[in-house]
Amino acid sequence: MVDVNKAVIARLTKNGKTFEVLVDCDKALAFKEGKAELDEALATDDIFSDVKQDEKPSEEDLEDVFKTLDMKEIATAILKQGKIQLTTEHKNKLREELRKKLIEMIRKNSVDSRTNLPHPRERIERAFEEKRVKIDEFKTAEQQMKDIAKQINDLLPLKFEVREISIKISSEFAGKAFGNLKQLAKVLSNDWLGDGSLLVKVEIPAGMQPDLEDQLNKLTHGNVEIKVINAR
Repeated sequence: MVDVNKAVIARLTKNGKTFEVLVDCDKALAFKEGKAELDEALATDDIFSDVKQDEKPSEEDLEDVFKTLDMKEIATAILKQGKIQLTTEHKNKLREELRKKLIEMIRKNSVDSRTNLPHPRERIERAFEEKRVKIDEFKTAEQQMKDIAKQINDLLPLKFEVREISIKISSEFAGKAFGNLKQLAKVLSNDWLGDGSLLVKVEIPAGMQPDLEDQLNKLTHGNVEIKVINAR
């Protein structure tokens, strides 16, 4: 089991009552996602109503809320349904992971509103540093992206845009390129032309257009025509 001195609290409040267990932060989060065993996560087998006061719930309360007195079943419910206290180390790790994800999301989904060109990753990273962007480890990247984009917008004018792009691929490379294209963008339509070439219409976040063009040019040795036909 986990070293009690390094354990954190997992807490579930239900029916007006609080239930707590002592756990390893990383293992408890992994257990919640189905990636670890309960015994790996628990520091003790005890169920508390208040860990700090060493108070334990009555059997009546446990039976009323969990419909069982099996401590492992109760601990499982607390971990699965409750909140797990995060260590400073884990919070920092989450923030760093979210920071990288947010930078990549902004790079892929936006362009410079002045030039209509994507901002390089390094430029977005510098803007995060200069603005000292604060990342909330309890929110997803998707929940924070709009607010963070506003924070850095005076340094990096951003325009979030989805583009419809027409792509014509010569017959020599059409089959191979189409297979890759389906992985790079959302295909809206495709037509095989009389000369064997392929005309495809795709939808893609604006910031991803250069990546799409680079890969298609490499695959076709430049035998491709790419044109933006709509943006929104």
